[in-house]
Amino acid sequence: MSSFFLGDMWNEMASKHTPELSFSRSGMTFDAWREAALAKLTELLGPEPEPVDLCPSVESEEDLGDVVRRRVILHTDAYTLLPCWVTVPKERGGKAPAILCSHGHGPFGKNSVAGVRSSPEAIADIEGSNYDFGLQMAREGFVTLAPDLRGFGERRDPYDPIPNRDLCNVNFIKGALFGIYPMTLNIFDFRRCIDYLEGLPEVDGARIGMMGLSQGGTMTTFTTAVEPRIRACDIIGYVNPFSGFAVRDGNFCGSQIVPGIYKYFDTFDISGLIAPRPCLMEMGENDDCFRFDELYRGYEETKKIYEAAGVPDLIEADVHPGGHAYSGAKAPGFFKKYL
Repeated sequence: MSSFFLGDMWNEMASKHTPELSFSRSGMTFDAWREAALAKLTELLGPEPEPVDLCPSVESEEDLGDVVRRRVILHTDAYTLLPCWVTVPKERGGKAPAILCSHGHGPFGKNSVAGVRSSPEAIADIEGSNYDFGLQMAREGFVTLAPDLRGFGERRDPYDPIPNRDLCNVNFIKGALFGIYPMTLNIFDFRRCIDYLEGLPEVDGARIGMMGLSQGGTMTTFTTAVEPRIRACDIIGYVNPFSGFAVRDGNFCGSQIVPGIYKYFDTFDISGLIAPRPCLMEMGENDDCFRFDELYRGYEETKKIYEAAGVPDLIEADVHPGGHAYSGAKAPGFFKKYL
């Protein structure tokens, strides 16, 4: 059809589009596809910064009874400081497994995930999405690390020269001038977090997982796909096809893509690259941010890739009656089983 509007053009294109390296289109064996797809995804992500000495600094420590929560600052690259909460269970019985915990959009960044109840608004944010999974998982016996993504929490720019613009998109455009993208920078930061965790005396560096809600689900999906040190993951409220939430609804931002990604992959191809490692996918039947039917399609398409990889039992679903939120029904047992 013909139209005046770009929106109509994108929707029409998406209705006919199968990404060039989508597993369903490739006709390859899983191993051959995974090799080709990882190479292309790495190319699309582009260069990462050069790492520097982490120079970790513990800025504060809180005793919460059964766990200790530390505010830690890391140096990740020549330009960047990374603030994070590291929550350590007191009763460990030796070195503990660790979980990277990624926040999504919102005003409180890592604080909600780590259970920092600093105001009525912060409490509402936590309780509205059962958001403090970093604190919850620490109380299950895992060392958890929750960083601020770039542009969020303590890392949100203090200046806003053009108010009311989406700073995710502004920073994406600024990065595009240099050929560097927020998605890639955040993946790099999570890699540096793993470097830090591997050096902690409380952590078994061979048992590291990752989990995240919404944009945190995006980060969990992409980071786990390209970082083999992550042994298992929980993707919460993500992996719905690009044609819906992105093209039709515009419900995404520059922090969650790299240029050309949909030319080659759909979201479930990225999650499929996690195979053969264990993956839990959480979906709320009343999710008012990402539609449940699309989330479930993402799960089904990912499962097909796991079946092709010969590990159909290593992908699990947690379908819950809630909304765009952490369920908590299966994640503790899942990570205890696989980490």
